[in-house]
Amino acid sequence: MTTRSTDHAAAPVSTFAQALEAAAGTAALSPSSHNCQPWGLARATTAAARRAAADLTGRDADEYLVLALDRERELTALAAHAVEMEVSCGIYWRILLRALAAQGWTAAAARTLDGDGGSGSGDGRPGSGDGTVSGNGSGSGALAGAGWPAAWTPLCVVALRPGTPSEERLDDLRETALARRTHRGPYRPVPVSAELLRDLAQTGSPEGEKDAVRLRHLTERRDLRAFAAFVARHAGLDFGHRAAWRETHSFLRRDLADAAARGDGFTLEQLFGPMSRPRRAAMRRALAPATMHLLGKVGYHRVLAAGLADIVRRTPTVVTMGFAERTPARADLLRGGARLADYWWRATRHGLSLHPVSIVVQHEDLRVRLERELSLPGGRTFFVSRVGVAGRPAPHSHRRDEAAGHVEI
Repeated sequence: MTTRSTDHAAAPVSTFAQALEAAAGTAALSPSSHNCQPWGLARATTAAARRAAADLTGRDADEYLVLALDRERELTALAAHAVEMEVSCGIYWRILLRALAAQGWTAAAARTLDGDGGSGSGDGRPGSGDGTVSGNGSGSGALAGAGWPAAWTPLCVVALRPGTPSEERLDDLRETALARRTHRGPYRPVPVSAELLRDLAQTGSPEGEKDAVRLRHLTERRDLRAFAAFVARHAGLDFGHRAAWRETHSFLRRDLADAAARGDGFTLEQLFGPMSRPRRAAMRRALAPATMHLLGKVGYHRVLAAGLADIVRRTPTVVTMGFAERTPARADLLRGGARLADYWWRATRHGLSLHPVSIVVQHEDLRVRLERELSLPGGRTFFVSRVGVAGRPAPHSHRRDEAAGHVEI
């Protein structure tokens, strides 16, 4: 097994190994639930792996890559996490392939794998999101040869050929990926222009499959108030669900130094903004799973939900994304990740920040109720986020070295 990673913007490259190093370093900056970074990447180099990849994609190509879900990194406390994990992998996959295309490596064909041996929830799974013709199928076991990590579930394989670089610049992709933040604090009380929202709403993958994901912006005061009221009533479940909060708390890092050392998770400041040392110590004690369980009996989780609702109420825009199908296939989920990657990337280029309010879609009953109360498009809502201009900078989330690497099979 070999691993390569990068922490700097790459200069123009001449080999696929260099292009992959630069692309993977950029893609590793992609967002993921709890900053858990659940993706894995393999490059087919042996004759057996290349033959299996060629059979799956139906193309003889210069290079083959396989996207995987790392089951040791995935969230599992809630059934909806299965969808979130593969959408997160789809975000990473989209940025990776855009970064490769910027260096002249074009996806000639892709095959979304059907999940045999997957981590499964029955909720539906992601697809390619890469701008190529893709199909569903089994045969992922043919890739699991020497060097394939036992904890990885293959999701998609792509065939790549050298060609003309895309119109994007690798440095621009890298710069925007570095600038992207999840801003959980207050946003400036300035409306996002209707023209910009229309531009963001039209963001779709180049293969023209954007109708697979239905997007809506909430900007009317009554809709924002209705959503804030919904958060106030129900977001406490995020803290009150013992298994889910225990899992969330396992990603809470003591401080930025701890987050940097571990390369994942988030800090209290990233959740609640700057705070004094005494308040940080008090919050750490209050948020411990055992303490949260006790405080929940006196309604502390409702206090936290009210604080989130107040921030939501003062947000200029909320975006929702949903799959057209109520039970999306893996290909749909990966395309959803691709659409989200493009939206977040473009929003960042325009100086906008996002803050996912994930609790409203992580429980089946809440999601269905939210879709009904806000008259969201039919299908399955998978992403809800605040959108606006952040009032202050936010610290960046750290990444594991392995998140920017790959294995060779």
